[in-house]
This record gives sequence, structure tokens and C-alpha cells, in this order.
Amino acid sequence: MFVENTNRLKQVMLFIALIFISPLYAQPSLQSLPVSVQLWSVKDELARDFDGTLQALANMGFDGVEFAGNFGSYANDPSKLKQRLAELGLVASSAHIGFDALAEGKLASTLLFYKTLGVSTLFIPWDERAWDKNQVQAFVKRLNQVHQIAKRYDMKIGFHNHEKEFNPYANSTFWDYIATNTPSDFPLQLDVGWVIYAGKSPSDYVKRYAGRTVSTHIKIRTHQGDDKSPIIGENHYPWKALIQTMQQHGGTQWLVIEQEEYPSGLTPLESVARSKANLDKILSE
Repeated sequence: MFVENTNRLKQVMLFIALIFISPLYAQPSLQSLPVSVQLWSVKDELARDFDGTLQALANMGFDGVEFAGNFGSYANDPSKLKQRLAELGLVASSAHIGFDALAEGKLASTLLFYKTLGVSTLFIPWDERAWDKNQVQAFVKRLNQVHQIAKRYDMKIGFHNHEKEFNPYANSTFWDYIATNTPSDFPLQLDVGWVIYAGKSPSDYVKRYAGRTVSTHIKIRTHQGDDKSPIIGENHYPWKALIQTMQQHGGTQWLVIEQEEYPSGLTPLESVARSKANLDKILSE
């Protein structure tokens, strides 16, 4: 009798443990990932009406925006811009900056500006040294230096790919060289559109550098003559599987829509709106 009661007690305790502990290990919902938009997607609209364009993006349901050098009338007042974003229900998810803004004489002021704006991660979006076999090593050394300085401000500086970073280099690719010669806390912003354009698998790279794909550009980049739509969700691409891979392996904190191509008859804002609506459907499935 004692043994039987003990076994029953163990079964009850196991049942209770499964009820309370299993949610801790449950796969997070795709809807838990916030969605931002790279403001380069609507650069002309921003130039014409900065505040109105931010309002339009907020109305689409975006959680954040990723800056790319245009701050409208707030260029000298990041605190006020942060307040304006908050009024719209937005945050600055990250920002793209040129390497010139990280020169020794500008680095501190650059970091303070973005920190005041609420940005904790800055991405270098383009630098030709990244795919130059004669300059990439020095380039990576400087990346590491500015990243370490940014950490003193509780910030990080990372890198964003285009297609040329996937050209062959050192028995692998330039992207692999950059990733393996930067520390594990150096953020890698994977641009899905350009990875596919280069003939590589985004999922493979998310897994290869686990925990470092903290931000991802969700985009379709078409080759000349393609009949693909540049709108997210219109080409049967397995976005859901990729986003699940990002959640499981990438440490992904933001999905960032970037619209660089616009179907005939659609404005940039209309194109972004359609991609956002389709991504919302994918995330809710």
C-alpha cells in the first residue's frame, strides 16, 4: 500500500510539474516578434513629409522604425524625436550609419545621439572594404574596435550584408570571415533578400552563427528579368519556417521590412503597407 501511494504521489507531482513547467519550454509565438521598417524604403516620402510618413507607418501597425540618416526637423533633437515616436506608438529599433560617422572625432557624439534616441544597436549597412581581399582584414579590425567602444555606452555596432559579402574568400565567403573574426556579441543583421539573391540559404547562416542574427531584413530582392513580386508573401517563400529558425537559433529580436522595389502602380508607402499586411498574416498563422 505504501509503495502504491508513493507511486501515485509521484504521478501527481509529475502531472503538476508538466502543467507549470512546460510553458517555459513552449515555442514562442511568431506574433511575439516585433516588426520594424527600414525608413530607406520610403525615403522620398520622408523627405517631403517626415512626420506624416511616420504617422502613416504607425497606422500600418509597425512597432518600430529603423533609421537611415534622415531625422526630419529633429536632426539636432533626438530626445524630441524619441518623444514623437512614443506618441505614435513607435520606437527606434536600430539604425543604419555610414562608417564615416564612427571616425575617431565623431564616434562619441554619434553614440550619444543614438543612445538619446533610444537606439542600442547600430548597423554598418555598406562598406566596399567588406568584400575587398586587400582591405577586409583591416576593416574587421576596425569593426571590432568601434564595437568595443560602443559597449562602454551599453550599445553595440554590427554589420549588414548585401550580396557581395557572399563572394568567395579564404576558403569560405567574406561574410563568414567577418562573422568568425568578430566576437559572439557582435550583431549580424542578415538581409534575407540579398542572401537569396547571392544564391545562399538564410536559414543556414542563422544556424551557423547562432544567437547573432539579432535583427533581420525581411525583403524580396529580384534579379533582372525575374517575374517575382517584390512584395512579401506573394512568392510562396517559406517565411514561416525561416522566422521559426530565427527564433530557435538566431536570437532574433526584430523583423525589419525593407522595400527597395515597388510594383508598377504602387507607391513606396503602398508597397510597404502590402508587405506589412502579408507579413502580419504569416505571423498569425
